[in-house]
Amino acid sequence: MTQFKTVIRVGVSTAIVLASVAAADGFARQERQRASPHETVSAEVGGAKISITYGRPYMKGRQIAGGLIPYTSVWRTGADEATTLTTDKMLMFGRLHVSAGSVTLWTQATESGAWKFIVNKQTGQWGTAYKPENDLGRMDMVVEKLTTPVEQFTIAIEPGTGKSGRIVMTWDTVKMIVPFSVM
Repeated sequence: MTQFKTVIRVGVSTAIVLASVAAADGFARQERQRASPHETVSAEVGGAKISITYGRPYMKGRQIAGGLIPYTSVWRTGADEATTLTTDKMLMFGRLHVSAGSVTLWTQATESGAWKFIVNKQTGQWGTAYKPENDLGRMDMVVEKLTTPVEQFTIAIEPGTGKSGRIVMTWDTVKMIVPFSVM
């Protein structure tokens, strides 16, 4: 009978532990649920296969520049997880070398002056877990004002001539352009 009670206690204890782990996992997932649809855009530019995976938030009447894209801190360049660029060849963004593999993309907006395109070597993090010590580098973006607002944040990879291309991001009345070349 004593062995039977021990088996029951172990079984109940195990069930309690498993239930606790499942509940904790559920709470963690709930905190990290995606708020926006996600997309992966891909292109071949100068012989390189390039893709960007990102969350696509909607404006929903909210202020974008200076609001959801803050002037006071770095923005995740999308929603939810950090936006990830993957390439099979080395890319050059201005004077910034980005090796083949995956990196995350961030944006530093300013009320006046050049907006910055930030490439960070940390991957797999939630989009609010930016660590500047992992930056590979920054470069100025070309920022243009659109006459017609774009409701949903959109990223495109546009091949140019030869080994050149550009990443184009649009949202609200803001168009951000980041030229690059394939090495």
